[in-house]
Amino acid sequence: MRLIQTAIILCTLLCFLIDAASIPTEPRKRADGKSLDRGRRRRPAFGRRKKEEGLPKYFHEPGGSELGNHYDSRFEHGIQDYADKQDTQLHMLRAYLTFFNENHMETWLAHGTLLGWWWNGKVPAPVPAMLPWDWDIDTQVSGSTLAYMGEHYNQTHYDYVSNEDPPVKRTYLLDVNPAAVERERGNGLNIIDARWIDTRNGLYIDITGLSETHPDDQPGVWSCKNYHRYHTTDLYPMRETMYEGVIAKVPYAYDRILTQEYQEKALVLTDYEGHRWDPVVKEWLKKSDEEIAAEKAEKEAKKKEKEEKKKKDEEEKKARHERKQAQMREKGQKDKENEEKKAEARRLKEQQEKMKASNTEKEND
Repeated sequence: MRLIQTAIILCTLLCFLIDAASIPTEPRKRADGKSLDRGRRRRPAFGRRKKEEGLPKYFHEPGGSELGNHYDSRFEHGIQDYADKQDTQLHMLRAYLTFFNENHMETWLAHGTLLGWWWNGKVPAPVPAMLPWDWDIDTQVSGSTLAYMGEHYNQTHYDYVSNEDPPVKRTYLLDVNPAAVERERGNGLNIIDARWIDTRNGLYIDITGLSETHPDDQPGVWSCKNYHRYHTTDLYPMRETMYEGVIAKVPYAYDRILTQEYQEKALVLTDYEGHRWDPVVKEWLKKSDEEIAAEKAEKEAKKKEKEEKKKKDEEEKKARHERKQAQMREKGQKDKENEEKKAEARRLKEQQEKMKASNTEKEND
């Protein structure tokens, strides 16, 4: 028995020494170079990293502007113009869907890309299905597909040839984030699980995985690292459709998903981001510079008119208040004068009554 107790003590002491040796001697730093230990007391790390540390950011964007955040830094060579951006997205999405169909991997449209399909991707007419102002293309996969994709197709370079004449030839990179194995948000630096990247200019498709992260507490609830949650019945069975001339899939309850994410106005608003929905051709058409300038001038004129009306209303309100105050002061002055007159009348009456009483007493004497 003593030998067993001694062995337990020695094992405990050994574990403590190993854990103590794992204490970092250098300040820990984030991906942006800032210290994680600033203002904190350092504690021993007992074989487990703090949750906020996680893995460093894998995908990087050049930034500098809102549009700069939609490029992969490794392939970016400047911001594309409107026409080039649309051409890039069209062939990039066709290549993506074709690749997944050829390799029997399930993927579906999500977020703004799903909204674009709702507006003009459902019709059989050969019109652009993507929202023309949207620089994001978003798709989703299941957690199991994400794992399979990472194991078998990570770092795949896909050579794409379109069916056009002359054909369009492009190369795309399927890059799976090493942090994709982490199905919780973690430090928030790796919410995108994979990307399909145009190697010519760096524009990409964001691919996020959905997993049942809490099957015991929330069975049938699928979520990504950016806190988008779906029920199994929202997703399955998937609906097969056509998108930009290629077979694609959308969630079963796509209308409910879009309403929850964007509210109902996103399904009825027909004027947005410099584009107008044309119900005849069923397409979002870009407004001309003259139209945009005219609308801006009209908007500014309405704003000015509204401000002037507001100012006028405030002045009238102030004038009414001042008139009311003046009326109240006038009424108060009149009330005061009336009270003074009444008081004077009472005083005179009292004097008269006293004089009358005094005269009566004299006559009696």
